[in-house]
Amino acid sequence: MSLQQDIMTAMKIAMKEKNTTTLTALRAVKSAILLAQTESGASDELTQEQEFKLLQKQVKQRKDSAAIYLEQGREDLAAPELAEAEVISQFLPESLSEEDIEKVVLETIKKIGAEGMKDMGKVMGIVSKELTGKADGKTISNIVKAKLL
Repeated sequence: MSLQQDIMTAMKIAMKEKNTTTLTALRAVKSAILLAQTESGASDELTQEQEFKLLQKQVKQRKDSAAIYLEQGREDLAAPELAEAEVISQFLPESLSEEDIEKVVLETIKKIGAEGMKDMGKVMGIVSKELTGKADGKTISNIVKAKLL
């Protein structure tokens, strides 16, 4: 089943349960999918990689918003953002642990013979593509920096 069908099914369930937080999050994802599909040059169906990137972006936006709200002492606004991020995360594959990400980074560094920060872009490109949907870019970036220093 495609992501769009999964989202629609989950939306129907959320409507029946009158779960507004879940419904809001799923509507945002559906909207993002429709926007991605109607972009110029886009095909009708999104690839799985595009779907994962889209979902990760949605989760990141909500977590960033929640962090800003928490900095300003607005827990009342941060809680719904975090709840929506959790709902959207259910559609992403299981995230890898930092140890697993580190293994992939080390293998990539060995494979391409990366030496120092000048090769960070190459390593990031390969690792990010390999771990699409399984790890966020910030975590990958931090691990790559630590290993290349």
